[in-house]
Amino acid sequence: MLKKTLLAICTLGALTPAFATELVLYSARADTLLKPIVEKYEQKTGVNIKLVNDKAGPLIQKLQAEGSNTPADLLITVDGGNLWQAAQTGILKPVNSKVLEANIPAQFQDPKNRWFGMSVRARTIFYNPQKVNPSELSTYADLASPKWQGRLCLRTSDNVYNQSLVGTMIQNLGRATTEKVVKGWVSNLATTPFPNDTAMLEAIDAGRCDVGIANTYYYGRLLNKKPNISVKPFFANQNGKGTHVNVSGIGLVKYSKNQAEAQKFMEWLSGPEAQNLFADLNNEYPANPRISPAPHVAKWGSFKQDIINVSVAGQNQRQAIILMKKAGYK
Repeated sequence: MLKKTLLAICTLGALTPAFATELVLYSARADTLLKPIVEKYEQKTGVNIKLVNDKAGPLIQKLQAEGSNTPADLLITVDGGNLWQAAQTGILKPVNSKVLEANIPAQFQDPKNRWFGMSVRARTIFYNPQKVNPSELSTYADLASPKWQGRLCLRTSDNVYNQSLVGTMIQNLGRATTEKVVKGWVSNLATTPFPNDTAMLEAIDAGRCDVGIANTYYYGRLLNKKPNISVKPFFANQNGKGTHVNVSGIGLVKYSKNQAEAQKFMEWLSGPEAQNLFADLNNEYPANPRISPAPHVAKWGSFKQDIINVSVAGQNQRQAIILMKKAGYK
């Protein structure tokens, strides 16, 4: 009888799944963008994923403070500048993965494999076609020319997206030329800089200015709300290095207690199923070049991307902030 009881218990144990792994994901992205992806992975694998949300800076500080006691396994945040800062603090661990190397182009990876871009956004020129012929547009630097005086709108300089654009320009054009360009932008402003890209795009639509610089996904979001908006994208620098692009990306936390499972999630994110979800939900481009963007994003046109490594945005961030302040860009 005892043997039968033990056998029954053993059999029941074999049939009952082990406690599901839980991954803790610190995220600087909106819940609405990540939840559908997380739910898909949970359904597919049985792994539970707990999201902890905040802005990039506080999350990086939290990970530093927690050290080896952190519950976090992964960090997701936007912009190469933020990802570079996270890597510099020592909170991320290199991941050596043939899957990630095959799926994510080198320019969207940390050179030391501490983070990988998972979606791509272009920061490019937008214009009002009622006031601007696209033949008048060419480069970011051209927006500093006198013909745009009183016609340019920009977002504030304290935003990481503009800091990354200027940081990349420093790398491509040199510091002196970039400073001259930024001073030209300031001279050409139609009004004071806006707190966000959406407000700036709406100002172009309203005729307060004719041209500006924004991330493509903000344009996509605005189109969803206002399909008849009279603003169009123009992909800058097509006869040069290409349009400035940046990423949202993910890194493995150094003190993760579930590193193997965390790496599997990263690899899944870089594949076809997740790439479409990850990019499409926020009107972005997949980081995996074998995956096509959503039809509504593809309608904006194909373009040449600047293939400089996005980590340069972080490396030059301090220089960019100092340069913009010197140029009077608020």
